[in-house]
Amino acid sequence: MQLGEYQIVKKFFRLLHGFAGALCMAAGIAAASDILVAQVAPLSGPLAPTGNGMRVGALAYFEAVNAAGGVRGSKIRLVSRDDGYKAEETVRLARAVLAESNPVAFFGIVGTGNVEALVKENVLREAGIPAIGLRSGATALVRPENNLLFFTRASYAEEIDRIVMHLSTTGQKRIAAFHQDDAFGADGLAAIDASAKRHVVEVLSRASYPKNTTQVENAVKTLAASNVQAIVMVANTAASAEFVKQYRAAGGTAQLFALSPTEAGQVAEKIGKQAAHGFAVSQVVPDPRDRGVPIVRSFLDDFAKHGPSGVEPSATMLEGYIAARTLVEGLRQAGTEPTRARLVTALQGLRNLDIGGMSIGFGGQTRSGSRYVDIAILGADGKLLR
Repeated sequence: MQLGEYQIVKKFFRLLHGFAGALCMAAGIAAASDILVAQVAPLSGPLAPTGNGMRVGALAYFEAVNAAGGVRGSKIRLVSRDDGYKAEETVRLARAVLAESNPVAFFGIVGTGNVEALVKENVLREAGIPAIGLRSGATALVRPENNLLFFTRASYAEEIDRIVMHLSTTGQKRIAAFHQDDAFGADGLAAIDASAKRHVVEVLSRASYPKNTTQVENAVKTLAASNVQAIVMVANTAASAEFVKQYRAAGGTAQLFALSPTEAGQVAEKIGKQAAHGFAVSQVVPDPRDRGVPIVRSFLDDFAKHGPSGVEPSATMLEGYIAARTLVEGLRQAGTEPTRARLVTALQGLRNLDIGGMSIGFGGQTRSGSRYVDIAILGADGKLLR
């Protein structure tokens, strides 16, 4: 079963309590030889499952590495701060944790606007610190000049193009867009327009909702009245769930497609399996249940040993695990004393890193380290079908 964000954090810290150094990690204190990694992300509010999911997946890998001796004998410690998905808090807390904990890298920051705020305020540039495993795929952020940003997922433009290409090839040529009214949504809209032109699809209607809310009523009214065959949703999990519920209740019949920031399983949990049946979501990681994929098998094994009990592994947790694995590879290649500058160089040097069913690499014309995109649909049992 899925647990609420408070329960996830509570259970995970109870599990870690018995390990040496866990209390220090929770307090943001570490031994001199520890490698500090900092996360500033939503651990409360509508996006809490995302921030906590990235954290839980990363901790499963970090603890597995620590149990095997760490990185050149140094243990990895993850310090997390809750920004509530508010960009101004992301900036404030990032500066605070830089001063307090001196991390070698940021990890698992959630949200296009939140990452953009760090770039705009020069928080990363002033500290010379890399940020990896960012939960965004915005076009403006994956440009090559943002050389301190390391994304371990495909871009939103790649997700959207995969969806629109599918719609075009299946004859669904009349579509609409539902989006968050911020940088995330604007980036998605631009990508939808570009892909629609490329694949000869018409975008007949568009509607938005306010960030950090589930106020989708006006969008539902607009889109339920539109004569479209499919709706592409650039939204978070909470807003997506509310939109699906209200849109279906209003008699909307279009096929609904969301991007990967929406956790499909949580949509089914929030609104019920029947209402969520047929809801489609693009995926930027393999199926977290498929032990036939080597990276998933490693994830499930480490999660069983080091993850919280009673929690079902999710795609977001797998994404956190993959990002953590990429970070550790960079740390291992950064030498005996992995400074921020050495880590940036090491990460930048990763090319076609085979992590078992996925390839990660940086450089070229994008900061996106992965091209993996798939489309999955919620079945009658509330599980994703691929």
